[in-house]
Amino acid sequence: MNFLAHFYLSGTNENLLSGNFIADAVKGSDLSAFPEGIREGIIMHRQIDHFTDRHPVVMKSIKRLRPDFHHYSPVITDIFFDHFLATNWNEYSEEPLAGYAARTYAILEKYVDVFPEKSKRILPFMKQHDWLTIYSRVEGVHNVLTGMSRRTTFDSGMERAAEALVRDYDAFGDDFRKFFPDIIAHTQKFRS
Repeated sequence: MNFLAHFYLSGTNENLLSGNFIADAVKGSDLSAFPEGIREGIIMHRQIDHFTDRHPVVMKSIKRLRPDFHHYSPVITDIFFDHFLATNWNEYSEEPLAGYAARTYAILEKYVDVFPEKSKRILPFMKQHDWLTIYSRVEGVHNVLTGMSRRTTFDSGMERAAEALVRDYDAFGDDFRKFFPDIIAHTQKFRS
């Protein structure tokens, strides 16, 4: 799962949302530098990733991509699943996606003082380029993956991944619809 799904799964808890945002920038198991609620968000993020990476439906999407994108296939799958969450947003939320995105950026800005430097650098770009709503368009997915491709050390081919999305659109969409209720159920304990 990528940013949009991690945020959505945080529910209305601002600490969980903030912890989910910074989790990839936090290394190791010592989380004592962060307030308790944000620590919970970091742990939640890690559990979401663990669950997602081992889910048989997600593995099916990854396998579909692996011949062309090798070890970048899980990352691409995460972006594809955020695309399907964005395009089907009204099935999961009564709040329009644009409003949700604006509210989310505002929440993250409130907590920026406790963020690691990497997260502090990412947030302005996320907001400026409206990463949360850009996923709703295939062109946006292409732009995100092309940007990620430029930052990889090796040739990832991610700049071509949107073509795979278009080619197998229904299959990836079916995988998302089968998987997403499972991850919602799995993360319920954090939102309770």
